[in-house]
Amino acid sequence: MVSWDERFRTGEYPTEPEPAALLAENIDWFPDGRALDVAAGTGRNAVFLAESGYQVDAIDQSRAGLRIARENAFERGTSINGIQADAHEFEYPTERYDVISISFFRTLDRLGDIKEALKPGGVLYYQHHLRTTDAVEIGPSTDRYRFQANEMLHACLDLTVLRYQEFTEDVDGRTAANVAIIARNTRGPRQSYPPLAGRGS
Repeated sequence: MVSWDERFRTGEYPTEPEPAALLAENIDWFPDGRALDVAAGTGRNAVFLAESGYQVDAIDQSRAGLRIARENAFERGTSINGIQADAHEFEYPTERYDVISISFFRTLDRLGDIKEALKPGGVLYYQHHLRTTDAVEIGPSTDRYRFQANEMLHACLDLTVLRYQEFTEDVDGRTAANVAIIARNTRGPRQSYPPLAGRGS
């Protein structure tokens, strides 16, 4: 099996991928401060968060991926703090981060610990592959590492869910089935809510 280090070194995985669209569309109303990018890869979200003014910790098991992510940040006039660690085993600190992002890393067994790393009012962005009856060409070849319909939603109902989407999309001529959520670490029946993306405040 090819390691992630080898995939990143050989360019099998894009070295300068765009940030997640839903994250970029909603970043303007996220709280300022410190961010954590879990399983950062080559920094698609970590670098974007740093460019948006966050102090970013980026966790990934791959040394090669983190090197590329740091180089991408440097080229854009910013920086990230790369942490080489297994995101399944990492000791997540309590109430440290204003924003946490996770893209294409399935972790339900550690999701509780990750959510506890949010400060009160902090925001979680999570995107992953989705099980589907549609023909898809991107993501795991079996359903084992994909989320079921509504599985991510149910896993985040202890937070305030502000955005939730299950969708297919075209990525460079190939079809992907994904799920994405934005949820805030707040409680209560009366809260403030962000505007729809692109419609102002």
